[in-house]
Amino acid sequence: MNLIENIREGLRSIAGNRLRTILTSLIIAIGITSLVGILTAIDGIQNSVTSSFAGLGANTFSLVARQDAFRRGGRTQRQDKPIDYFDAVQFKRRFPYNATIALSAAVTGSAQAKYGSKKTNPNVLLIGGDDAYLSVKGYTVQSGRNLAQNDLTYALNVAVIGSEVASTLFERKIDPLNQLIRVSGNQYKVVGVLAKKGGLTGGGDDRIILIPLDNARALAGSQQLTFDITASVPTVSDQDEAVGEARGTMRLVRRDPLGQPDSFEIQRADNLAEKTATITGYLRMGGFGIGFITLLGASIALLNIMLVSVTERTREIGIRKSLGATPKRIREQFLIEAIVICLLGGLGGVLLGLGVGNLIASIISQGTGGFVVPWAWMGLGLVVCITVGLFAGIYPAVRASKLDPIEALRYE
Repeated sequence: MNLIENIREGLRSIAGNRLRTILTSLIIAIGITSLVGILTAIDGIQNSVTSSFAGLGANTFSLVARQDAFRRGGRTQRQDKPIDYFDAVQFKRRFPYNATIALSAAVTGSAQAKYGSKKTNPNVLLIGGDDAYLSVKGYTVQSGRNLAQNDLTYALNVAVIGSEVASTLFERKIDPLNQLIRVSGNQYKVVGVLAKKGGLTGGGDDRIILIPLDNARALAGSQQLTFDITASVPTVSDQDEAVGEARGTMRLVRRDPLGQPDSFEIQRADNLAEKTATITGYLRMGGFGIGFITLLGASIALLNIMLVSVTERTREIGIRKSLGATPKRIREQFLIEAIVICLLGGLGGVLLGLGVGNLIASIISQGTGGFVVPWAWMGLGLVVCITVGLFAGIYPAVRASKLDPIEALRYE
């Protein structure tokens, strides 16, 4: 009996026990679904997080003053002196690297905008910025225009508003452009509306009103503003060099003593992305562990079913041996049956895992991650299926091949 005939015999045996085959395949399918589903969900969530960071730009970094006390070398350090307007302007003038520099200051995070009888909740972020702020921060102007140089030079009362502010005040019934809104006691003409950005903070980036930087300074009055400096370099590969230049330039501007720590902090946009990737890596390890435990249980169940199959087919094995089947061919038949059953369950599990994983990722990321097809995890799932089939089928196969044909023919 050759290998091809052995394969056919194994498939006929599987087809003759359809209910047992289906139930056994379902056990494997559940294990593969848990493995592929968890890993697919993690990949989908990672893609959503990556796209959220892409909105900020992986090639940007910010210079900010730390406002909380921190520990360095076992000692508690005082908070940094705020970055004032002079520091920000001097840095922009003296920074030698080819980069786009945006200056901004948060006037308040609890502003309330009004238009006629309509008003927003007091959770609007009122920002003073320049004409580079929107592009560096990853915003897109949906209608109207960005702040112009004339607006900045003369500190005009104009504003660019976020999508959530626009929908709350104008309810998509009135064109927001050139309408007058009131914010923090001042009246501003809307010159631009931003496209919806969303983000990891629950849509807070859409509750923004951008006004000219000098206008914000005048609005703050005696309130001391802390300015943020955000730089965007041409490519990600330039970032390390640009950050080094920025650190040296800012130390000169702030007159930090030689040998003393920086009186500011540089926050790189890709740092948080790297930390998130590390966390998802641990999640993948945990997901693989959960899936492996589930598959281990499935393989034990398959082992038990194959042992029962050997006992039920003892007389059949005796007949085949008496007709010249060698122990090797007997082993092959049972191994083929176990592997085919695992592959049937594996294919179903991969498809279920693909759907379940993307569904979970879509719910968590609110549909921003897109559909993920993890070919690597799907291939791993099928490889694991074959491994499980070998693991669960080899002992029953060896046991069947060692049966004495005379004793097997007597079995009833």
